[in-house]
Amino acid sequence: MADVANESIQQVLAALDIFSGKPDKESLDKANAWLQNFQHAVTHDLHQLDASQRAGLRDTLITAIQKYANGPRAVLIQLCLALSGLALQMKEWDNPVLDVINGLGQNPLTVPALLLFLTVLPEEVAGNTRIPMSTEEFRAQEAQLLTANGPEVLKLLTIYSQAQGITPNVQAQVFKCLRSWLQTGEVTPIMIADTPLFQLSFNGLAYDELFDPAIDVLCGLIHETQEIHDNMDVIQALIPRLVALRPMLAAALQADDADKVRGYCRLFTEAGETYRLLILQHPETFFPIVEAIGECAAYHDLDIVPITFHFWFRLAQSIGKKPDVPQPFTDAYRALMSVIIKHLHFPVNPEDMSPQERDDFRAFRHVMGDTLKDCCYVLGTDSCLLTTLEMITQALAKGTSGQPVSWQDIEAPLFSMRSMGAEVNPDDDEILPKIMDLIPQLPSHPRVRYAAIMVISRYTEWTDRHPTYIPFQLSYISAGFDDPDQEVAAASGQAMKYMCKDCRQHLVPYIPQLHDFVRSMGSKLLQDDRLQVYEAIAYVITSMPMEEAGQTLRLFCLDLVTHIHGIVSKPTAEKDELTSIADALELLETMLAVVQSFGEELPTACKDTATEVYAVLDALIAKYGNVYFISERVCRVIKQGMQFFGNAAAALAPSLLRRVGAAYQSTGFSSFLWLQGKVVAYYGTSSDPTLQQALKETLEQSSAQTFAMLKVQTPSDIPDVIEDYLHLLIQMLTFCPDYVLLTPSFPASFQAILTSLTLVHPDIIYPALDLLWMILGHESMTASVSQPAKYAQYAAAIRQAASVNGFQFVGLLLTGLVTTFPEDSVHLVASLFRLLAGGWRTELATWLPPAVQQLPAASLPADAKTKFLNDMGKVFDTLVISGRSSSRANVVELL
Repeated sequence: MADVANESIQQVLAALDIFSGKPDKESLDKANAWLQNFQHAVTHDLHQLDASQRAGLRDTLITAIQKYANGPRAVLIQLCLALSGLALQMKEWDNPVLDVINGLGQNPLTVPALLLFLTVLPEEVAGNTRIPMSTEEFRAQEAQLLTANGPEVLKLLTIYSQAQGITPNVQAQVFKCLRSWLQTGEVTPIMIADTPLFQLSFNGLAYDELFDPAIDVLCGLIHETQEIHDNMDVIQALIPRLVALRPMLAAALQADDADKVRGYCRLFTEAGETYRLLILQHPETFFPIVEAIGECAAYHDLDIVPITFHFWFRLAQSIGKKPDVPQPFTDAYRALMSVIIKHLHFPVNPEDMSPQERDDFRAFRHVMGDTLKDCCYVLGTDSCLLTTLEMITQALAKGTSGQPVSWQDIEAPLFSMRSMGAEVNPDDDEILPKIMDLIPQLPSHPRVRYAAIMVISRYTEWTDRHPTYIPFQLSYISAGFDDPDQEVAAASGQAMKYMCKDCRQHLVPYIPQLHDFVRSMGSKLLQDDRLQVYEAIAYVITSMPMEEAGQTLRLFCLDLVTHIHGIVSKPTAEKDELTSIADALELLETMLAVVQSFGEELPTACKDTATEVYAVLDALIAKYGNVYFISERVCRVIKQGMQFFGNAAAALAPSLLRRVGAAYQSTGFSSFLWLQGKVVAYYGTSSDPTLQQALKETLEQSSAQTFAMLKVQTPSDIPDVIEDYLHLLIQMLTFCPDYVLLTPSFPASFQAILTSLTLVHPDIIYPALDLLWMILGHESMTASVSQPAKYAQYAAAIRQAASVNGFQFVGLLLTGLVTTFPEDSVHLVASLFRLLAGGWRTELATWLPPAVQQLPAASLPADAKTKFLNDMGKVFDTLVISGRSSSRANVVELL
């Protein structure tokens, strides 16, 4: 086994020889690949070397680091990472840190290499979870490598930072190393505060080469003082030095030095978040930090501004909605609100923005909107709304007086009103009526119109309690659909949905008007907008009396079904006609999803609708079921129809099963499998012999088709088919176990379930494990005199399937558990082992050893495999006899 590691060593030596010369690009790429592979080998394969070989490897790496101390840097980093991994795993190496310091720290030429090693060491130890070590071993090595050496490293860094003639490059490396040890907690703020490094970190801000690493150190230092009581002496030393940096921040702002502003913004924001409570308790000392953060938030660079947002949120939460908020804090949030609204302004020429820039800016506006909510939390929503209302009023007044006014000056406050909507009192009778009365006066610019419609959309709960505004708002929204700007039309669709959802009772009289609207305008709208409108109408229908609701739902749905029928009746259909069918199906699905059901008793208008509609959908599947997007849509509509009609549609189930079974057999589309599972879920308990026969035949037919597809395609090629077949089996096993367990296809179905465990797909792994648990844990596997006669046949079939496939089954469970299974699936795997140990104890003892040996060494080293097999035998009795839930974790704990 050591051959693999030795080969890696030889390759890295060859790589280093290449770097010594003047390599061409191909040789350089090959050498870099060798180095990366070597680092991987140190992480995963080091256990293959004996102690003498590891010692030789250590000496080789240290020599190589000395040789390449001045670069190439990529090589040096790879070597330092490899040496760090070696130090973590090489238990016989007594004090790696001290040895490396002695080996590299005496020569000024190798000091940069030493500092790089000391920088990556704590990061690699803390962050490399791939190294195969037990938790106990890791903690012991971590204490030896890091905790025991923290004071020594700090002393070394202090010496280097004060050395005569230290270069900026070395000083920057000192800061980077200090930050690395600070982040991992191996040196503390108290330890640093007792060294010259504390003041040197502040001094470094005056030098461009040291600015960023100094900022990193100071941010880490502040972050690690979160235990306020324990670090009060350090904090008292920090704050005056921080406040003294404000002139440097002002200079960076004045010079428009974005890099410096970003650094100071990070620093003050870190202090603000960490000392948030101290700011509130001692504003006379700490409030300058808030002022500095406010200055950063006002900066024009929108990549820097959001650094402050989390601070404003946390401070607002700490302040709370108190009537006695100190004046400086209200002033800070009032200034922040003005700043954010200024940042919300679109550029003067937004058409100059690229599509990506436009999307990024719009996304960022919503993030800024969250900060406006923080302002509302502190200042009160009424105050914030009034401020934005005054901004719009002033802008309109300028326009009236002939002064130039930009649409951005109106749109930005409108957007802010929308963002504040969550904080608004729906019973407000003071400010919101003024806002709504202002909307008709707004200019017709599409961005302003869009923002105004979205304001209406956001305040529909308020409109529900002020229904006199509905006629105007409904007219304003409807007019938006005529706007040539598609975004305005989309906003109208969204506003229509929320108005109908929140004001549904008030909109019942408008149903005829809405029906005329969709018939006349529906085909002119984009599909997304039509969906919003139909969803909105469905919400209104839910507020109507049942008989009236049934008539209205039928009215809208039959328009769509008639459209579908008209196209299906043609000899052939064009692509755009098929697309229109899919759109109509989506609208049907949307309405039914909102209405859901009228209960067990259908309205009179709906009693014959199921048969009428199914006749059209059946013809659609027969003719165009081989069109993928049609199959997806029609299956989803039928599923919603079963939910809506319930038992009233049960008589259609046999015909439906035969139709979708045949469609799956001819197309292989998973949607038809999915629909079969839904039919079983809704009607599987029916005693109708025709339906039961259809269920049995359809499962046999669909199973055969699935097995045939698996013979010519890999499971990874058809994950959707695998997933829906698993769900179909789950439903069948729940409602019709005979058709799963007592058919000739059960062994092949069991094999298909096992095959699904090879996929890296949580949506498949979970149902597969659930299904296996349902099979192995079936009631028939527990002997009882009161069991039905069929249970003996069930048990025999289950035992046979598990016995034949046991070795593969166990291997898949173990491999998945240590590699690709989701973490949350661990309890399911443990439960399956418990069932195997209970029903197949002897067989499991023979399946486990070869299955464990097949596990990848990187996931389970050889010594861990041996220990697992030894310990596994000790827990069998617990798994079988105790039945305690805690015993299920034993398998996982052993791994």
